[in-house]
Amino acid sequence: MPASTRHHRALAVFVHCVGLLSALPLLPAAAPDLGTTPHPAAAPAPEPATPSAPPAVPVPPKEATTTKPSPVTVAVAPEGTPAPRYRIEVRNDGGSPVTATVRQELPPGAMATAITDGGRETSAGTSGASEVTWRLTLAPRSTTTLATAISTTAPDEPLTAPACAYSADGQQPLDCATATWSAATPARDDAPAPVWRRAPVLLGGSAAVLVVAGGALWSRRRRRRPVAAALAAGGPGTVYPRPENARPPRRRSPSVWLVVPVAASVLAGTVGAATWAATRQVAGVGPEAQPTSGAWQGTGVSGAVGVPLREAAFEFTVYRIACEPGDSARQCQATVGVRNVSPERQTWHGKLQRVYLPDGTWVSTDEQATRAANQGQDVFAAPLAAGSRLVLPLVFTVDGQPEQVELRSGVFSAGVRVDVP
Repeated sequence: MPASTRHHRALAVFVHCVGLLSALPLLPAAAPDLGTTPHPAAAPAPEPATPSAPPAVPVPPKEATTTKPSPVTVAVAPEGTPAPRYRIEVRNDGGSPVTATVRQELPPGAMATAITDGGRETSAGTSGASEVTWRLTLAPRSTTTLATAISTTAPDEPLTAPACAYSADGQQPLDCATATWSAATPARDDAPAPVWRRAPVLLGGSAAVLVVAGGALWSRRRRRRPVAAALAAGGPGTVYPRPENARPPRRRSPSVWLVVPVAASVLAGTVGAATWAATRQVAGVGPEAQPTSGAWQGTGVSGAVGVPLREAAFEFTVYRIACEPGDSARQCQATVGVRNVSPERQTWHGKLQRVYLPDGTWVSTDEQATRAANQGQDVFAAPLAAGSRLVLPLVFTVDGQPEQVELRSGVFSAGVRVDVP
């Protein structure tokens, strides 16, 4: 055999051995006995394995919706001036510039007399209300201060003027705030003294104390006279000793035949009144009834735009209501602030948020339009965490001009109502 052939065969045997050694870890740990293992050809065909059911995956509960911090915040404060004046501070806490539209709602019948540079007064939709609008570019970590002065036909009444910062397109609210201006009441030097410091009151009180003290002393002396007379006399007296047959007077208890019917009548009346009240409350929460009638939690509260109103679990603030032109099938968007003032997370529903027309009919939120206005997010899908706050738009599709907006945290809550200006 030539030497080259022997070398090739030796190399092939070496490579084959190395392959066997490398394949050993892949073999099973316990090899079957070759003497008892049947031939592969005689082995029965393995039965198909039954697939096992996948393990049950628990459905996680819905997480409570928490307030997503916005880099833009708004603060409104009234000025201490004789005429209504407001200061608006818009702050950008983010690290990049933000283009925002700031709108301040003016009270009905008011008009702006002074506006900081860049602002202008416009009409808010078809309701006739006015608003002041600014187009701003907020630098990173900066604060922009705005100011407005307004005039009104009732200068002595409190005036509420909320303000909101919206996204660049003016649709998505970033943050809102509100403030109420009240006329300052000047201090009077001739203010009357407190009631308890007035001379007639002091004299009258002293006389009343003397009369009461004298009456008590006279009554005490009168009770002691019979006892003193009996002790001074030589005979048995009129008080001591007591006769043997003297018995304390007995109190006559009412008859059982009188007590039982009276108690039964009172119990029946109480149960009947409670059943009647509960039946009326349940009937009042029906789908065709007015939402605020028959509520079991709280009392309905009404207010104006920009006024925080609290019901059973939420504090609602309607900052702005704007409707599209037209009379039929038009959309009205309400910018609403929702704060959960309860200690627990709360679920609320879009069907319970409504607007009322002058004829008494109501319309619930347009869920598709509301989701589109909130950038595709369903704001009613998850409960609102305790203590958190949201500022969001609610969209209603109506035929006509809405008269009121009603917001509620639950079906048994009285809710709040806001008049549309």
